[in-house]
Amino acid sequence: MEALEVPEHEHPLTLVDLQLQYEEEEDDDDADGEGGDPVKKEGFSEVACGRCDQVINMYHRHYYKCMKGGPSCDKVSLHKFCGELSTSLESTFHPHPLTMFIFPSNWSCRICQSKHQPDEMCYCCFECRFFIDLKCAVEVGKKIIHHPCHPHSLICAISQPILCNCKACGREHKGVFFQCTICDGFTIHSECAFLPKSLLIQHTTDDAFFHTHPLTISYSFPTEDQKAKHYPRCRVCGGDFSIENLWIYKCDKCMYYAHLNCATSRREPFMSIFLPAGSGRTHKNYKDIDYPRLVHLPFPDETYSIPKHLFFQETRTSYEVNLKHMSHPHPLILVDHAQTSSLLPVVCHDPMKKTQLLCTGCLRPIMETMSFYKCAQHCNFALHEWCTRLPPKIKNHPGHPKHTLLLMYSNALPFFFGVFYCEVCRLPCNGFAYCCVECGFYVDVTCGFIPKEITHQAHPNHLLSIVQGKITDTCHMCFRYYAGGPLSFRCNTCHIFIHPECALLLAETIRHKYDKKHPMNLSYLPIENHKSEYFCEICEEDLNPHDAFYHCQDCAQSIHTACAPLILECETETYSDYQRGIYGFVNIKFGEIHNTNSHQHPLLFAQGRKSDGQCEICLYTLQFKMIFKCIECKFAIHYSCCVRHNTI
Repeated sequence: MEALEVPEHEHPLTLVDLQLQYEEEEDDDDADGEGGDPVKKEGFSEVACGRCDQVINMYHRHYYKCMKGGPSCDKVSLHKFCGELSTSLESTFHPHPLTMFIFPSNWSCRICQSKHQPDEMCYCCFECRFFIDLKCAVEVGKKIIHHPCHPHSLICAISQPILCNCKACGREHKGVFFQCTICDGFTIHSECAFLPKSLLIQHTTDDAFFHTHPLTISYSFPTEDQKAKHYPRCRVCGGDFSIENLWIYKCDKCMYYAHLNCATSRREPFMSIFLPAGSGRTHKNYKDIDYPRLVHLPFPDETYSIPKHLFFQETRTSYEVNLKHMSHPHPLILVDHAQTSSLLPVVCHDPMKKTQLLCTGCLRPIMETMSFYKCAQHCNFALHEWCTRLPPKIKNHPGHPKHTLLLMYSNALPFFFGVFYCEVCRLPCNGFAYCCVECGFYVDVTCGFIPKEITHQAHPNHLLSIVQGKITDTCHMCFRYYAGGPLSFRCNTCHIFIHPECALLLAETIRHKYDKKHPMNLSYLPIENHKSEYFCEICEEDLNPHDAFYHCQDCAQSIHTACAPLILECETETYSDYQRGIYGFVNIKFGEIHNTNSHQHPLLFAQGRKSDGQCEICLYTLQFKMIFKCIECKFAIHYSCCVRHNTI
């Protein structure tokens, strides 16, 4: 029989073949002709291996034992593979060779963290005091993985489920983990470790979400990469990727990103709100019968608005041709291109022809298909037909319920040139207002009739209710924290907010001179298979496709929602300065001429451009601001300077 010298015992150990020994005993018993079961009576009794503490049984076949028979010798038994362990070990968990050694002091295994008493056998690096017990040395090869997420080998040191934090998904949960023995605290759950390198999200979420391309796993999402992609949100839960070292699934081509758990599991609690089929569409959380006057947004195109939605009468067949309205000193004449009764030739709002005509009341475009009134003396004054019938009072306004709001026309407002800041959207406006003079509360016409509940395609099938207080999260459309006024729309199921101006003022489709062939559609997410970087065709600046924007799929052209109203001159864009989802002067009607004693020529109320230079009073740039400028010389001043210094 083979003999083995081991450092932990004074005598050589003999190799025993259990199966051979068992067969000999069985043959002898049969030869004697005795009854009974000799294997059970006199067969091999299981013993523990002196190195790994695991049981030695018949199925191991070979083991080493001391045959001397002394009191200490009966306890010395080793698995064959444990006994034949090399006296030195090259480990993937330590850069130096390890030496088999009986260590004289207390020590702990760096793999399984087990504590050991003095004079127990181990593999040791004396220089680093790095220890591995023999049990782990035997099992380590079976439990090591080399994972692309980490530069060092990972080991499953504890095969029983434990409660631990996973560095892949960022969750604390119970299960079997792989860990790095070099890097403290690096553990990944076995389920995460063996996730597929690519998947179709429709398969893993029971078709609640859909994407054309497979999503590939990424073991981090560095902040620099997130910045380059405009800080995207998870397409499933809407959360951010603030912890850059967590794994994600992604399609870089389409800017589609999802958290690990979101892309792979229907077990997330919030997933119950989604339909079993669709592209992240939610279950309807309201009944139509309970909300008969519910406003569904966005409106189809620029011809729609809140005042038109409420006051337009389709059944009305005739209107007054001549009208005297309190909002204007001159007579008004009906313009109705659908009938021959129009007495006044007027150029209407048409982005394709670069012509602009805004209603003086609600500041929304007047299109050729609409009936409206125009000043008979060719003033820059026009009113939608329905804006001539606005109610004189509004009771219980959500932003000011304690007092009734009264309709006040532009010519009666106590503000210079009729410009006030709406208390709801906080945008400047020189149209009609509903106001509480006592409290100094003024709102534009659209915000005056702000609905208490809406639905919106940016967050379909869920009711959005008006709530008081500035929002503490980003708007779901423009992804900006700027809360505007005291009101916002909120989904009580998903805790999603939308600014009133983003919800009410952005149409579903627009026509623009930059794309004469196709309408541009409002998009809330990056476009699938988009082949180039996103930039705005108007201001020519970078465009974040995770914000709402207008896009033509056929021409691959995109426009900021804030730049979309600009049909006359691109130099009047405000996105560069204000960085809002809405054009800064969407509620301002420019073009009025003002005569003043402080300057010899008439002044035009306009938006400042770079070419207008500096203000004559404060010397700051006029670009992006409301200004008065001379139409004959280079004189120009800020509107705010006029108000502050009472200049004109």
